[in-house]
Amino acid sequence: MTDPTRSRGIVERRMKTLSSGLLLIADITGYTAFLRESELEHAQGTLTALLEVLIGGTRPPLTISKLEGDAVFSYGLEDFRLGGQTFIEMIESLYVAFRRAIETMVLNTLCTCNACANIASLDLKFFVHHGEFLVHDVGQYREVVGSDVTLIHRLTKNTVTTTTGIVAYVLYTEAAIEAAGLTTLVATWMTHTETYEDVGTVHCRVQDLRPVWAAATNQEALVLAKDEILLDVWIEIDAPREVVWDRLADPAYRALLFGSDRQEIEGSVDGRTNADSAFVCYHGDKVVRHVIVEWLPFQRVVLRERAPLPGPPAHALQSFEIQEVESRTRLRRVAGRPTGPGPYRLIARMFYRAYRAEAIRGLERFRDEVEGSLPQGSERSSP
Repeated sequence: MTDPTRSRGIVERRMKTLSSGLLLIADITGYTAFLRESELEHAQGTLTALLEVLIGGTRPPLTISKLEGDAVFSYGLEDFRLGGQTFIEMIESLYVAFRRAIETMVLNTLCTCNACANIASLDLKFFVHHGEFLVHDVGQYREVVGSDVTLIHRLTKNTVTTTTGIVAYVLYTEAAIEAAGLTTLVATWMTHTETYEDVGTVHCRVQDLRPVWAAATNQEALVLAKDEILLDVWIEIDAPREVVWDRLADPAYRALLFGSDRQEIEGSVDGRTNADSAFVCYHGDKVVRHVIVEWLPFQRVVLRERAPLPGPPAHALQSFEIQEVESRTRLRRVAGRPTGPGPYRLIARMFYRAYRAEAIRGLERFRDEVEGSLPQGSERSSP
């Protein structure tokens, strides 16, 4: 009698489609040497903890394909993409989370074994490529195969560190840069090439991640005192945190929040919006500049604007904050008291009391457009 299990195939293949999109490998640097010089049990515990950081930080629109020893391999389909700056910020944020995990382990361990003593020697590097690949489900796992998948794995064996001395970096292939719209953003990064017999020369750009970590460790968050807050409204959006942040940085979507005719960005550096850039808001003949004083990707942006009050110029801080709430993303808008003479405080309180309903309508417009921008069938919430 034929085994019915075998007749169906022991491994059930549910889906098999040719797709295109971004491919990403996050690879822990120095783990082979760390493992060789350390006690196996403690070394394995360290790897598990660090892989959990990478898994938790690999988020929509990326999907994890599989774990590969000391690396995480993921992909993002073409029909669900973020802006180029947001994608770069996703990788930078993942690196910062990894470095903080390393720092916490070093500070908290009292163990004197080689494994615990050598934790600080570990680091992280990323590889980003774009191309075609076959996605097929094997049981409960999703496999990604193809020549471009082979190429990105070949790139993990490279000459970046030997030629530059940089241990922590992101290597973007020319194909990834073009497909993700990164050309302006990566223009100042170092060029690099790798050559393989069966592939030829692969042109790349390399981002040194050391300045990213240095900037993160020196960053101090601004705080709006509770008694200074005049407006505090929020809304929940059925979309991943990364998508909400991406749209929050997009002038077309920001115009919905403020009910303006349009918004523009000025003061970008190498195509990136950051602290000291400004959103310029047009309301008919009226122009309002929102200068960015704090830019924390996927967390919040704080703006300084001239308060809409008569008399001498008065400025106020306003923040947009992002928080995950179960399977949704909460976007919170907060406005503080303006500077200036005492009467301004009373006028400002009256203004924001009347403005609250419009601020909520702006959040609703923003929510509707963000949710409508997601492709059908995409994962709308974070994992």
